[in-house]
Amino acid sequence: MIDRHKLQEISKTVLDLLCTVWRWLKSRWLSLNKTPLNAKPESDKDLKSPPKLWLYVLLGILLLSILAGGEKIQGEEIPYSQFLTLVNDNKIEKAVVTQRFINGSLKVEDSKIGKQFFTIPLWDEGLVKNLQDHQVEYIVRSGDNWLSNILVNWVIPIAIFAGIWMWLLPRMTGGAGRSMLNLGNKIRIHQETAKITFDDVAGAESAKQELKETIEFLKNPEKLQKLGGRMPKGVLLVGAPGTGKTLLARAVSGEAGVPFFNISASEFIELFVGIGAARVRDLFEQARQKAPCIIFIDELDAIGRARGGPMAMGGNDEREQTLNQLLTEMDGFDPTSGVVVMAATNRPEILDKALLRAGRFDRQIVVDKPDLIDRVAILKIHSKAMQLDADVDLATVAKRTPGFVGADLSNIANEAAILAARVGHNSVSMADFESAIDRVMAGPEKKNRILGPEEKRRVAFHEAGHALLAEAVPTGQPVHKISIIPRGVSALGFTLQLPVEEKYLSTEPELKDQLAILLGGRVAEQLALQSVSTGAQNDLEKATEIARNMVCYLGMSKKLGPLIYGQRQQLQFLGGEFSEQRNYSDETARTIDAEIRTLVEDAEQRAIEILTAQRRQLERLAELLQEKEVIQREEMLALLAQF
Repeated sequence: MIDRHKLQEISKTVLDLLCTVWRWLKSRWLSLNKTPLNAKPESDKDLKSPPKLWLYVLLGILLLSILAGGEKIQGEEIPYSQFLTLVNDNKIEKAVVTQRFINGSLKVEDSKIGKQFFTIPLWDEGLVKNLQDHQVEYIVRSGDNWLSNILVNWVIPIAIFAGIWMWLLPRMTGGAGRSMLNLGNKIRIHQETAKITFDDVAGAESAKQELKETIEFLKNPEKLQKLGGRMPKGVLLVGAPGTGKTLLARAVSGEAGVPFFNISASEFIELFVGIGAARVRDLFEQARQKAPCIIFIDELDAIGRARGGPMAMGGNDEREQTLNQLLTEMDGFDPTSGVVVMAATNRPEILDKALLRAGRFDRQIVVDKPDLIDRVAILKIHSKAMQLDADVDLATVAKRTPGFVGADLSNIANEAAILAARVGHNSVSMADFESAIDRVMAGPEKKNRILGPEEKRRVAFHEAGHALLAEAVPTGQPVHKISIIPRGVSALGFTLQLPVEEKYLSTEPELKDQLAILLGGRVAEQLALQSVSTGAQNDLEKATEIARNMVCYLGMSKKLGPLIYGQRQQLQFLGGEFSEQRNYSDETARTIDAEIRTLVEDAEQRAIEILTAQRRQLERLAELLQEKEVIQREEMLALLAQF
């Protein structure tokens, strides 16, 4: 039998040990898993609280296994051969036989063995007869403890597996998992004390004006409620990549002074179906507790694609479940609660119509690419912390970057600083900005790509032809720089033109002048070198595309009239490619081809006439290009003034 006092001491020791392990595991779990916004931090008292119910159950099972532990081994161990000898010598009084051991007591205490002994038996069929023959009182017991078997074979392995799983779970989930549903959850939903305001956002005045109303709703919702109106539930920012949609959302949060939940839509999607919907519920639950606040979902098209079409292998689609949950949450919360959902996308054409209806994303704000004035303001913000030379003219930099968005302009300012540091300048000069623009637009200089004399001469005539045509046609934009330094993947040279003013429309004469400029390089090669090269491939592609648009979509063909030929569907809403479906006859197609050919051939003939009349200027400009490799506008005008 087991000493009861010893059992109490063992139980107390085990309890203290389990309590210590529990406190350590609980503190580690809380440190690895960040406490959600809606949970109060636990106090030291909570960390030192006694074990929970499952720990008491485990301790009870352990104590029961000790109490019901079956037969216990007593005495000194002796060899089995000695045990048989003692039996044969009639020295054994009693024996308890189990499958694992034999416990016995001697008739007379032995000085070496003592009164009690045990031995590990062999499988011996004659043992029972031997014990009976020598009148040994024996008891046969199974020796099994069913509770111990359950613990050893089931409870302990499962507990070890569960412990390893609980240890691995925070590491598998990046410390963000709070349950099995959050497996793989790497979302960082956080309250942000935003310091960004509209002063940090240059341009986008129309978008900022509409967003200011949202700020007013958040700050003073009673003003609108008195008039019987309601605050818009959702605001969708639509714009090309890099136009500042996320920055505008942060500025709204900074101006309103409310918590800002920033999350990417792709982080809702996980391997297991249902996790995305659970994360949407969690996001809105936290937002309601922090209202008034702003939820900003970036790249909404990742979960907001139009539903429909065949399901993958007949199963449910995780994206559709996530979208359905988002629609339900936007319908469910009270418009007076002060929670505004903002989202951004550059592909609104693929969004589900249920997202865009009134009552969900009530407002759709287009964030356009910045114009000239906006680009100057953006460059001022990005160059605020830079040491600029006195010769830096940000207006010229803005003119050289038509169509660039805020992210591109930020990259140019950063590249200029890098180039200035590379050459050891104490400040950033205009030349550094020029080099940065060339690098971003045409790629880095290929200093290891050395052109042969004949190739260099051909490239010089090609670029000189473009430049002379740009200066000769009535609507050509002024030439800013000519270069025959190889850049990027395949560009052997370029002619850079600066627009005089921002233009949003093009007239028929302007398009025809553009065709002549594009063909000027090929014509110059033909006139000066009596042959053409593959360098004009890109020029011909652009010229053909312009001519086709003029004939098919702009109604600029006298034979075909003011009609549109072919149904065009834009694959992407913002600057994407088009798919075309033919809706005209074969005879009309032949007429279209003939009109396109006529436009391009007329432009080529016009380029031939202009360059033939300016043959001396072409030769001299090409020679200067071969000598200097890069020519600025002032040098070109000085050369042309000599003729």
